[in-house]
Amino acid sequence: MKHFTIRQFMDACRGTWYGPPELLNHPIQGVVVDSRLAEKDFVFVATAGERVDGHRFIPAAFEKGAVCAVSRQKLDEPAGPYLLVEEPLQALKDGAEAYRKTLRIPVVGITGSVGKTSTKEMIATVLEQKYRVLKTPGNFNNEIGVPLTIFQIDTHHEAAVLEMGMNHFGEMHRLSRIVRPTHCVFTNIGVAHLEHLGSREGILKAKLEMLDYAAKDASLFVNGDDDLLTALKDRAVTFGRSASSQVWADQVENLGLDGIRCTIHAQGQEMDVTIPLPGVHMVYNACAGVSLGLSLGLCMEEIRRGIEALRPLSGRSRILHTGAYTLIDDCYNANPVSMCAMLEVLDHASTRKVAILGDMGELGKNSEALHASVGEKIRSLRTDVVVTIGPLSEALHRAASSCAALCLHYDTVEDFLEDSAHVLKNGDSILVKASHYMKFEQIIAALSVQA
Repeated sequence: MKHFTIRQFMDACRGTWYGPPELLNHPIQGVVVDSRLAEKDFVFVATAGERVDGHRFIPAAFEKGAVCAVSRQKLDEPAGPYLLVEEPLQALKDGAEAYRKTLRIPVVGITGSVGKTSTKEMIATVLEQKYRVLKTPGNFNNEIGVPLTIFQIDTHHEAAVLEMGMNHFGEMHRLSRIVRPTHCVFTNIGVAHLEHLGSREGILKAKLEMLDYAAKDASLFVNGDDDLLTALKDRAVTFGRSASSQVWADQVENLGLDGIRCTIHAQGQEMDVTIPLPGVHMVYNACAGVSLGLSLGLCMEEIRRGIEALRPLSGRSRILHTGAYTLIDDCYNANPVSMCAMLEVLDHASTRKVAILGDMGELGKNSEALHASVGEKIRSLRTDVVVTIGPLSEALHRAASSCAALCLHYDTVEDFLEDSAHVLKNGDSILVKASHYMKFEQIIAALSVQA
């Protein structure tokens, strides 16, 4: 962190100080909600979760070197100085908002129904060719992860790239107040979170809350091929695969599991580039990277280097070559759009193609039909084996059963793994994808060790 004192944190969250007055001017080196991550001069915020109350770990945080704690309970025998607040989670957000206001660097906010994390990785990798960049670690895109990421911005950082997620109205509004983005990226408006937001129009309305606290001169970047986001085109840089966008790609060549080759056009220039991750949808991420790179002063050669330096995250289009299989690890999350996109990736494999698919959450009253739509997509592909797991995926299984592929359904991950040796063959290319709560990383771990 850059210089930010306990007093500034206290003023932001309207806390009451219990500790030596002279300590209030002490600079904070970091903020955590996990006592195990506390270090010297860190603030430990004692949030209360569903299973664990962080107040139990205040002494452990001080043992690790924390300078003070944030508590909603008055401590009879405190292990160290602390701020008494009404709600620690709100104090975390208020503190992060105050810290963000002290920063004078570009802050890129990214939202959308599909592709937030991969777009974040693409933009960050591009900007790293010119700037020292702080990016959202993993999937820290909610009302705890975003403020914790803000607090990680240090004096040496020259730009930040932050993923912003939500599934209810009002969440993006609160995140915007913390992040105050100078550059706003909208990847697409899909069908994720219909359960809470009702319609794609509702999703758009919720996503647009990002603009509530954006900088007055914030630059907007939107997918020009998205039918709802085109409403923003008059005040945004558009990117996509249509020449009507300001940054656009053509001559797209699918390299299968090795990635995508294309030509990107922008500002009267063109660039041939190879995107090292599979899936035609990665072309949109690359165009977003070009858009942000040009906006922040990079040349096309720097941008090309950034795109070609991209590497996958665990659970996000990661290709794993084991002794027995080629695994497409995309198990971190799923919705109908992203699942169909990854099935198209699998379709380019040169070996027997196996899709292991699980339930997709938060799809609302149309969940059954949306699962079935993925099964219908499979009918147009060359998938050899379709494995579905979970109660919601029964609709997908039924829809896919009329295709030529072998279709199998299992109730649980454990049931499939017990039978996997009879289903899979050496040399198979295997897509593994479901919503995160299905814990499909267990499948990746089990198949990764098979030789």
